[in-house]
Amino acid sequence: MGDFLSSVLPPGLIDVLSALIPPVVVATVFCTFVIKLLRKEMAPRRMDGSLVSEGAAGGGFVVDKGETGVDETVVTNKTSMVQGEERADSDGR
Repeated sequence: MGDFLSSVLPPGLIDVLSALIPPVVVATVFCTFVIKLLRKEMAPRRMDGSLVSEGAAGGGFVVDKGETGVDETVVTNKTSMVQGEERADSDGR
C-alpha cells in the first residue's frame, strides 16, 4: 500500500500527511469530549439541580418531594387554554 501511495502522491506530500495525521486525531478526540461535556452541562435542569431527562414522570400527577414537603404538579398537556375564535388578553397588544 505504501508503494501505491508513493507512486500516486508527490514525495513531500506523503511526509506532510504523515506528520499531520496524529495531531488531527488528537484534536478530533479532544473536540468530541469538549462537545459532550458542553452538551451535558448545558442540559436543562430543575430547580434542585437534577437533569430534566432523569426520572421523567409521565402523566399529570403530583410528585411529592420528601425532604422539602412541597408538592409539585407535573404538566404534560401543552394545549392552549383559548378555544375556538376567542382571544387571550395578551393577543390584542
